[in-house]
Amino acid sequence: MRLDKFLKGSRILKRRTVAAEACRAGKVTVNGRDAKPAHTLKVGDEVELFFAAGSLKFRVLELKESVKKEDAAKMYEILGDGQ
Repeated sequence: MRLDKFLKGSRILKRRTVAAEACRAGKVTVNGRDAKPAHTLKVGDEVELFFAAGSLKFRVLELKESVKKEDAAKMYEILGDGQ
């Protein structure tokens, strides 16, 4: 699954365009390497998002094309947030 689609589907970011812009701006890494919006995620990948106020690091647990709002948080496990 594409990184930008995962970020939107898991409700980590609100829109896919926002996710794509964050990737292009170098604010997203996968397994410690900068990632483009089309990067293919696999279960077990560690993703880190960098924000102005810190960062959010999580591990991918599930890859689903469509997911209900209640189940979105089951797609990842938070590893840490750098506040």
